[in-house]
Amino acid sequence: MNDWPNGSHAQRQGVPPQRPQYVQGAGPTSGRGAGPRPGSGYHQGQGYGSPSGGVPPQRGGGPSGPAQGPDWRRRIKIGSLVLVVVILATTLGTYFWADSKLRREVDLSVVIDRPAEGKGTNYLIVGTDSRDGMSDEEKKKLHTGSAEGSRTDSMMILHTGSNGPTLISLPRDTDVQIPSFKGSQSGKLFPAQTAHKKLNAAYAEDGAPLLVRTVEAKTGLRIDHYVEIGFAGFANVVDAIGGVDLDIPQAFKDKKSGADFQAGEQTLNGEQALAFVRTRYAFAGSDLDRTKNQQKFLAALAAQTATPSTIINPFRFYPAAGAGLDTLVVDKDMSLWALGRMFFAMKGVTSGDGTSMNMPLAGQSGGNLLWDEAKVKQLVSQLNNDEKVTVTGN
Repeated sequence: MNDWPNGSHAQRQGVPPQRPQYVQGAGPTSGRGAGPRPGSGYHQGQGYGSPSGGVPPQRGGGPSGPAQGPDWRRRIKIGSLVLVVVILATTLGTYFWADSKLRREVDLSVVIDRPAEGKGTNYLIVGTDSRDGMSDEEKKKLHTGSAEGSRTDSMMILHTGSNGPTLISLPRDTDVQIPSFKGSQSGKLFPAQTAHKKLNAAYAEDGAPLLVRTVEAKTGLRIDHYVEIGFAGFANVVDAIGGVDLDIPQAFKDKKSGADFQAGEQTLNGEQALAFVRTRYAFAGSDLDRTKNQQKFLAALAAQTATPSTIINPFRFYPAAGAGLDTLVVDKDMSLWALGRMFFAMKGVTSGDGTSMNMPLAGQSGGNLLWDEAKVKQLVSQLNNDEKVTVTGN
């Protein structure tokens, strides 16, 4: 009986048909023997699926075919993906690093009787004479003195909105009456004071919350964010970015601040920058001239910090950010996004996209500066409604 044609005999006996096995270099075999199936077309030396016989060519080259080149498209895709992952990881790492350095120490929720929110965002930017963390050598070098505690050397309101940024200096000698307030530490309510004081007395009496409360009561503007930097942080930021270029219109000296400048364009290091913004006795206008210098310098600092050459370059960005964030005190609701918007808005003031001014004044009384109430009311209305500022200051 012929077992080859269809295996019918095995099927009749209950045995499943055997699947032919193919051996390289030979025909199919069955369990009963080996050899080529008659009429199958398989011959010795001819493998299954190889029309020309022999071993099929192997991918990647070999005796039967040339070697294939590298798959550049695939490599470029993988490289691009790796680059995106690295950039994303670096960005997230930098964000969390910077966020962890922010000193969110000011609680604006304790401020009472606050004005209604207006359009846009208002930042109260404060420079203090805090000497925290400074060695005796640093105090001597920066001409800061050794007074305990801290006082406000400069105060500015930065308004950002749809009509460009507006930077307004608040002279520290501004005449105020301290309003009723809740103690930031005790929680105790204090009545309004009748005595006339200088604006910086509010900070000296109960810190940032009372300063915000006093500014809001005096202006009618709601302060959305608070930013404060001390002597050491200010000087370190300037040094970290390699100095700030500034055009000083006239030469001046001030022994108390350590200022000694010639007229013309020059690059100020941290020590010189601090002397420049603190000088008041070298000018006839005293505090008013100083506030103008402070605005000019801070705008220049922002213009040179908020640039691709600083932000993209890690050797400039990390030292500058670290120096500033270590000493920057902000409110508890401040985000890095809001802080970044503040710096870019200050840069806008320098580029001509915004307005820089002193608070409009009407004279003085007992050494305290009096505001021009009519102009201030108009200015506050324009800021609250996010309108173009047309009011001019001193």
